[in-house]
Amino acid sequence: MGIILNLETSSTNCSVCLAKDGVILATKELNSENYSHAEKLHVFIEEVMHEANLKMQHLEAIAVSKGPGSYTGLRIGVSAAKGLCYALDVPLISVSTLKSMASQLKGVNDNAAIIPVLDARRMEVYSAVFDYHLNQVRETKAEIIDEQSFQAYISSTSVHFLGSGAEKIKGFFNSNNLIFHLDIVPSAKEMATISFDKFKKKDFEDVAYFEPYYLKDFVLQTKRDK
Repeated sequence: MGIILNLETSSTNCSVCLAKDGVILATKELNSENYSHAEKLHVFIEEVMHEANLKMQHLEAIAVSKGPGSYTGLRIGVSAAKGLCYALDVPLISVSTLKSMASQLKGVNDNAAIIPVLDARRMEVYSAVFDYHLNQVRETKAEIIDEQSFQAYISSTSVHFLGSGAEKIKGFFNSNNLIFHLDIVPSAKEMATISFDKFKKKDFEDVAYFEPYYLKDFVLQTKRDK
């Protein structure tokens, strides 16, 4: 049995999911451009625990989205996860943000490429490439989008672009084999099965030394004026 608290704070979506053996018990999230993580994360944790009628002592692991993504958001999520692991003496599990995004896509063609893309700055995105089995077939990297981007996949198969960076890519290409999913954001709900698989394998992080996968140098993000 594995009761796991999943935390996702790598983007504008502050998301918490409580799951047992990979099955979701409760979830709470808010996707806000104002980056509500500092105010909402611990509130959401309390709310999902209350909804599932469980106490913190019932948790058997904490899973956190490891990035890439917002520096500030990742710091908040990882700091909260580490604090809970220390307090409860439970293991820490890290989940690739881009892989959990890719897992939101269901029923794709067997030969399709799934490319989650998170908006970085200007014409930059964070991206990785997965096949329909969610095997990663190209490394995660930060890249500047131009007419040559992703040509190895665009020229040979159908391609699903998903996430906040997909809008930038859409402006460069006009091809019938490209499908854009602009509304997909990283969510703790998709972490549930991935974190439980890692829990069963005892694929844990060193709580003391674990750091998020930033990819880029720190750029301060501030709340937008309402």
